[in-house]
Amino acid sequence: MARKTLSVVLATYNEEANLSACLDSVRGLADEIVIVDGTSTDKTVEIAKKYGAKIKITTNKPNFHINKQMAIDMATKDWILQLDGDEQVSPEMKEEILKILEDGSGQYNGYWMPRKNWFLGRFLMKGGQYPDYTLRLYKNGKGRLPQKDVHEQAQVDGKVGYLKSALLHYPYKNFSHYLNKWNRYNILFAGQIKEEQKGKNIFQKLFYAVGYLFIKPTHWLFTTFLRHKGFVDGWQGFVFSFFSALRFPVSYVKSFGL
Repeated sequence: MARKTLSVVLATYNEEANLSACLDSVRGLADEIVIVDGTSTDKTVEIAKKYGAKIKITTNKPNFHINKQMAIDMATKDWILQLDGDEQVSPEMKEEILKILEDGSGQYNGYWMPRKNWFLGRFLMKGGQYPDYTLRLYKNGKGRLPQKDVHEQAQVDGKVGYLKSALLHYPYKNFSHYLNKWNRYNILFAGQIKEEQKGKNIFQKLFYAVGYLFIKPTHWLFTTFLRHKGFVDGWQGFVFSFFSALRFPVSYVKSFGL
């Protein structure tokens, strides 16, 4: 039986610093590379062309899952592996996926995979950051993105399994880069908070204020840094837990400016 084929799909925007490493990591694995680019102003598209990618240029939408779904819809192979430009498939994961493709369809229509997140000089292994399971591998036609939330997972029809090896994620060049991304997520989160409060009375809105300004950030910091042992990751673990908690009051305040 010939092995099943694989489409690696990405939505990109100004990923020239990351894209080569990402695509190098799927050499010998990808039978097709599909990239939907949000009109990058750097060399992202030029790099993609060097790898023989099928490319579509579109607008850079606030919810980038829309462009990801466009790439998924363009895929023509048996299976789909959806990646971000700042991710890399580890050698162990590459072998694991190849085995799935060689074994045929099997009992699963998709696979969750653990992800290691690099943050200011180290992979975060505690604080709820590992295993950071993400659903990225699925049969073509069996998975899609709802395109409603920036943190949503793909929805897969049928049985879903788990990979053992990790996807490697390098999302931040430095702390300034982290803060820029953090702020963009907060703006999207603020929009969701504003929508949630539509039609609510003054007492319900007061409940939202107390929750987002005090309860949620306190609970998040306690849970990630203490209960889930974020302190094991040193000062990086504290910084990540602190700013993750801070997103609740910051996004709540931002919602009034939208």
